[in-house]
Amino acid sequence: MATGKPEKGQSPRLSVRDQTLDTLRRRIISLQLPPGEPLSENELAQELGVSRTPVRESLILLREEGLVQVFPQIGSFVSLVDLGRVAEAQFVREAIECASLKDAVVDAAGLAGLREILAAQRDAESAGDVEEFFRLDEDFHRELLRLAGHESAWTAVNSAKAHLDRARRLSLIDTRPVSTLIEQHTAVVDALEANNRPEADSSLRVHLRGVFEDVKRIQASSPELFSDGTASRPVRRSIARLS
Repeated sequence: MATGKPEKGQSPRLSVRDQTLDTLRRRIISLQLPPGEPLSENELAQELGVSRTPVRESLILLREEGLVQVFPQIGSFVSLVDLGRVAEAQFVREAIECASLKDAVVDAAGLAGLREILAAQRDAESAGDVEEFFRLDEDFHRELLRLAGHESAWTAVNSAKAHLDRARRLSLIDTRPVSTLIEQHTAVVDALEANNRPEADSSLRVHLRGVFEDVKRIQASSPELFSDGTASRPVRRSIARLS
């Protein structure tokens, strides 16, 4: 569907190129464009209601992020999940979030805010809305940084974790129940409420590192979604989309 307008959540002040880049990046990370999906400049331009130029420029930038692969005389594809990049992003995320946790000032209002997010996550689970849960998961982790006075660090976390987010979304589709993630979030909040920072830190690390076991299971069942470090052409495969 051609729009030519900012999608939900986008600023109308973004340039056409930046809107196009943001849209394509979101679709890749959300698995609307899954690993190995072929990308046609003409089709994307028509769908987004833009010329081919912003699409072409966006694909170049996404290739620099490792989210798109270009094969001469063959075409462009959504890159497969790169396990090396997933590990690097996880390292950055754990380092920042766990280091900031010791600075968190969790008063009654802070606890109420975290509990409110947990309640909304349970509602999303009941409704089977995985996309909404993923958004609320982001809210939870950003709120922990805010309570520690380090919300600006979310920018660094967010820029590092595009590949990690794809792995996390695959895990929500194929492996880890949402209820498990909510339980892990709750354990962090309970420890903070008890002023047990070592336990909060341990619970947060367990939660963040769970993606590695998820990825192992997904890779075992669907190895074609993951990069083996070579530049072999991706094989298109339909996977469940989050909706």
